[in-house]
Amino acid sequence: MTAQAAAPGITGGNSTPHFDLVAAAERISQPDGASIYSWGYGCHTAPAGFSPAAIQSSPATAGVALAVNVSCPTMQIPGPTLIVHQGDTVTVTLTNNLPAAAGNTSILFPGFQVTTSGGTPGLLTQEAPNGGSVTYTFMATNAGTHSYYSGTQGDLQVEMGLYGAIIVLPTTVPAGCRAIGATLPDGQVDFRNAAAAYNHGATCYDREYLFQFSEIDPAIHQQAEQQAGMACTQATGCMDILTELYHPAYFMINGRSMPDDMDPNYAMQYPHQPYNGNPHMHPGELVLLRIIGTGRWQHPFHEHGNHVRILARDGNLILSQTASADPMKTLAGPLLFTTTTTPGETMDGIFYWTGRGLNWDVYGHAATGPGSVYNLDPSDPKYAAYNGKPVVCIPDANGYYTADPMAPNYYEWCADHNKALESHPFGTVASGGPVTLPDANIFTNGAWYGGSPYLGPDATIRAVGATGSTPPSGTIANPPTSEAGFAFMWHSHNEREITTNNIFPGGMMMMMLVDPQSFVINEAN
Repeated sequence: MTAQAAAPGITGGNSTPHFDLVAAAERISQPDGASIYSWGYGCHTAPAGFSPAAIQSSPATAGVALAVNVSCPTMQIPGPTLIVHQGDTVTVTLTNNLPAAAGNTSILFPGFQVTTSGGTPGLLTQEAPNGGSVTYTFMATNAGTHSYYSGTQGDLQVEMGLYGAIIVLPTTVPAGCRAIGATLPDGQVDFRNAAAAYNHGATCYDREYLFQFSEIDPAIHQQAEQQAGMACTQATGCMDILTELYHPAYFMINGRSMPDDMDPNYAMQYPHQPYNGNPHMHPGELVLLRIIGTGRWQHPFHEHGNHVRILARDGNLILSQTASADPMKTLAGPLLFTTTTTPGETMDGIFYWTGRGLNWDVYGHAATGPGSVYNLDPSDPKYAAYNGKPVVCIPDANGYYTADPMAPNYYEWCADHNKALESHPFGTVASGGPVTLPDANIFTNGAWYGGSPYLGPDATIRAVGATGSTPPSGTIANPPTSEAGFAFMWHSHNEREITTNNIFPGGMMMMMLVDPQSFVINEAN
């Protein structure tokens, strides 16, 4: 499975960034084939740049664009992610290109002190009249993840798609955090927007993902489309749309439903839904989850594989009242089994997976024979030097193998090294483990099943049955000969929300792929 850019967005320049946005109408697609009339924010003029920088170029490619079709259309759902730095004076100009019947529109920036110029007075803020514009200015005082959305007829305009995210990056690199660079310690490309989520040493991270949760009631969108052509000069618009009773049928992450959210960012088949939900990681990496609830409903989102340590809500770090010299002890956010997204609220949290506690060697190593030496793709120059060499696991002070960041088993839990899982393995992986596994085709036909309980193509190939690991469907999203990651389903715990118009699977669902260290996670495609 191809990995994708983690938290892509647009930048507006240095210290005084300016974003020239427009509100417009277009259509978005759903996996059941529906084309839904919607409204959204987009770029009125080209942005100053895109972030993270690695999606545009890297030293390894001599400035050649890495990401495909990186763009900011004139309408997208969610709106463009605005990426700024703490302390920046941010200016956002909004032009109203919605149908005249929609009336005025606007943007609210919760958590910031906003001044306005132009436009006309509205109930909550200055508004842009049809064909006109308004400018908002604020200082990005708090780092972290923030939301923005329409402050005009919110029951209609937010439902129609007028919402987006702001990522405020901290101004410093806290002690213990790695500065942004061309590569991570393992030599793979650094796709972070910043070294840490906040100016705090316990908020360092290795990868980041932004997830915005929303829903669509198609009846509301159909009414808006039917009335969009009405002649109207009223600031409040001329539409008469019933927004109650509310019966959403589509449930989205970053404007897409499963499986569309697993396709690349900026995929040409979703011209107005550029962002995906396709997280990947290596064992031991700290993954920053930026979570925003939009729409009307709470969405209880469950991340399989581990709990999420909440760092902050609405850009405010959750700290203990008792100071400590150890920054990890000053964090007081909860460990959440399910991150429930409340409309308008944002959360920042850390997800972490290492394999510790599973009680078997996740790489399928063996003391002798196959698995006792590295056996990797000889055409891969990055790891070719390891081929044929003995696999070692020398624990650090915390019990992990971290002596060699380039090693294919980097961050292995050494207490389980060489420990068998299978009592009667198909290959020669084990040496008397506790269980006998069924044939892979009997065990599962899921597209994300790598073919065995072991991590990585080498271990997987040595552990599959005679019939192989290809699912009966023929669809392989996690190839057993190249990626072979562990797939953890991340999904809404409201069962209806993992459907697309009542068809399962769909909706608010994705897969977190924990990939072997030897698999290059390219988040630019």
